[in-house]
Amino acid sequence: MISRRGMLAGLLAGGALPMAGPLRAEAINSSPRPRPRPRGEGGAAPAKIPDAEGLVAAAKLTGAIGYMVADAATGTVLEARGADQMLPPASVTKAVTALYALEKLGAGRRLSTRLLATGPVQGGVLQGDLILAGGGDPTLQTDQLGDLAVKLAQRGVKAVSGRFLYWEGALPLMPRIAGDQPDQVGYNPAVGGLNLNFNRVHFEWKKAGADWQLAMDARGERFVPQVSMVGMKVAQRESPVFTYKGGAVREDWTVAASALGKGGSRWLPVRLPGLYSAEVFRTLARAQGIALPGPAAQVSAPSGQELARAESEMLPEVLRGMLRFSTNLTAECSGLLSSGLRDLGESGAAMTTWASESFGISPHFVDHSGLGGASRISAAQMVSLLRLAHRQNRGLKPILRDVGMKDGEGKVIKGHPVKVMAKSGTLNFVSALAGHITPPGGREMVFAIFTGDPARRDAVPVADRESPPGAESWIRRSRLLQGQLVSRWAGLYA
Repeated sequence: MISRRGMLAGLLAGGALPMAGPLRAEAINSSPRPRPRPRGEGGAAPAKIPDAEGLVAAAKLTGAIGYMVADAATGTVLEARGADQMLPPASVTKAVTALYALEKLGAGRRLSTRLLATGPVQGGVLQGDLILAGGGDPTLQTDQLGDLAVKLAQRGVKAVSGRFLYWEGALPLMPRIAGDQPDQVGYNPAVGGLNLNFNRVHFEWKKAGADWQLAMDARGERFVPQVSMVGMKVAQRESPVFTYKGGAVREDWTVAASALGKGGSRWLPVRLPGLYSAEVFRTLARAQGIALPGPAAQVSAPSGQELARAESEMLPEVLRGMLRFSTNLTAECSGLLSSGLRDLGESGAAMTTWASESFGISPHFVDHSGLGGASRISAAQMVSLLRLAHRQNRGLKPILRDVGMKDGEGKVIKGHPVKVMAKSGTLNFVSALAGHITPPGGREMVFAIFTGDPARRDAVPVADRESPPGAESWIRRSRLLQGQLVSRWAGLYA
């Protein structure tokens, strides 16, 4: 079976249209100057450590910059600037969500997708209904559904006398995470209790004479079922690149011919995830010789004999993938399961209250992924959370990704002994990084760097938010600054 990490990498790097890129410790007001350091071996002067204010000035970022670095053991603030400013955390929010889920759900938790039968199997026919019941697993993929179809065939099922139902009520159904994003961005899919391929469908096109060959599928590594409930048509226009129209049982897209070139592919969001999952399963079952009627939604919580199940990895691994690939669906499912609430805003507020009570901070979260631009936290608050979580062994640091030490050009220095275990976050004109700096045998530090120009972000029309002018260079300069600050701190304080 294709690994979930492999599926994630494919989904996030699967290509796009040529014209469409993806896109409380006390603070001090300025950074202290480094103390003079002794000369190196043989009288050679050590490498000069850049001044923090000079790095900030060179970044030429509009908006605000807030950062803090502190000793992980003592909490002593080593350096800070604007650390009490409340700024959008973007996907750094997922680090808080990971802590929230680990406490509320438990590290041993797995999420299951089950096949249930309301009657016995007699002569190859299931005497009753077959139910595909979701358990809120955000990582379910096509190959797992294919394996469920194989297991069903091994139980001797060839047909059902009743209905083929799907249940997605383990979580509230939301057609999108945030309402202020373009229709086509795959990082803003639907959320529900039955999810597949991170609620994305694969769109592929190839030039064929004066026309194009189009395909919509739910590809895995071993199974590539075609999808008919999501349609695509080519329109002879320059813009918009995509249009979307959703219904109760279909989703229909159009794409501008001028954007297609000779061929390519990208993943598009799905807004009817339960129906999508059920249709794909029906296709996979047909390949195993099982005839199922068209799927219908089950409203109430289902019951019946379990015929087969697919399980997620244990929660820390699910969260590790979320932090590595920054999957918004995983964050929202994990947060909603943790709060038990049916409204995303209320669930974000519940996580806000939990963070306040657990870490003595006062952030504001409107969701669990950071995609909502109204969330706020300060660098000082994030540093306090990271330090307490580390002291209390809450399990966050082991699942963070080593983002690497960077050189002056922002490139990762391979084999560098200092580990930077952190979570990054990006929105238009917002970039953040927070985590741990761990030198070999030296002082461990916790840090947070938030940069953001929310007013400039909010001024971008929704239709242009996939790749607005100026955003890419702004984010590139912010990331360079982040790497330079971390390198400075490692050299000066470790």
